[in-house]
Amino acid sequence: MTRNHPRPSRRAALLGGAALTALAVTAGTGTAHANSSTTAASWPTEFALPNGWLPEGIAIGSRPYAYLGSRADGAIYRTDLRTGEGRVLSEGATGLVSVGLKLDHDGLLYVAGSTGAARVVDSRTGEILTTYQLTAATGHFINDITLLGDRAWFTDSLDAVLYGVPRGRTGEVTALPLTGDWVQTPGVNNANGIVGTPDGHGLIVVSSSPGKLYRVSLKTGYATEIALSGASDVANGDGLFRIGRTLYVVQNRLNRISVFDLDAEVTTATLRTTITDPRFDVPTTAARFGNRLYLVNARFTTPQTPDTTFTAVAVSL
Repeated sequence: MTRNHPRPSRRAALLGGAALTALAVTAGTGTAHANSSTTAASWPTEFALPNGWLPEGIAIGSRPYAYLGSRADGAIYRTDLRTGEGRVLSEGATGLVSVGLKLDHDGLLYVAGSTGAARVVDSRTGEILTTYQLTAATGHFINDITLLGDRAWFTDSLDAVLYGVPRGRTGEVTALPLTGDWVQTPGVNNANGIVGTPDGHGLIVVSSSPGKLYRVSLKTGYATEIALSGASDVANGDGLFRIGRTLYVVQNRLNRISVFDLDAEVTTATLRTTITDPRFDVPTTAARFGNRLYLVNARFTTPQTPDTTFTAVAVSL
């Protein structure tokens, strides 16, 4: 059964510090721990998606399967990383969109639905379990997700608000308005990729335009700009992935991943290196398995037709 939830009031999230610390799990640390073994060298480093898929998000859990969403109709595709073979797990429908994806340890797949909505999908059956209407359908872009504490946190690229959806249980959605140093630029994508801080007490959000990183308090929504060292900005910043105090920023139209070292207080990010690959074709988001980072090529600079080909690629960490 699909349950539709009304839009939440615009109030800041108030989470108990002790409970948050105990429950803290991020896409970076959780997956890295589960997938500590080395990925087999014989596994493919590139695999195809169906023509016209229009991918943007990718999620990987503790098992060697990647889940990739479609902007065309919201369908979910599952690929076996060992073979590169895949199939449609969750059928799409007119009006549905799937952009950012995150897979929880209980098999629930959280999906950012672009037009104001978020969904929870059973990763085993493809069934849509819950639909949350976070905002109005127009004038908003629910874009990416991270799992932290007892909530899945969603960004809205067209509004300065984060939304917290309960993980694996019923409950109310919380809205966390962004304040402090946050700069909201009209008419462009702002908040995009999102991950938890290394201590599990806050969030790191990239603003694609003009390309800044922020540390966000879960208690107040206050955003503090993270000073960059070795880079002037993170323009076109899209997906974020974190392993410990190493932050990977996917810069989509620049066809690169910038790798930063975070200081202990997450006040400064120092550029360590950049990762480029001739197979990159506007990569958007990333997920880890073993010693590889898997990225999906959205090909935004290529005509998006039913015949357009799409791939996901892996690079070594």
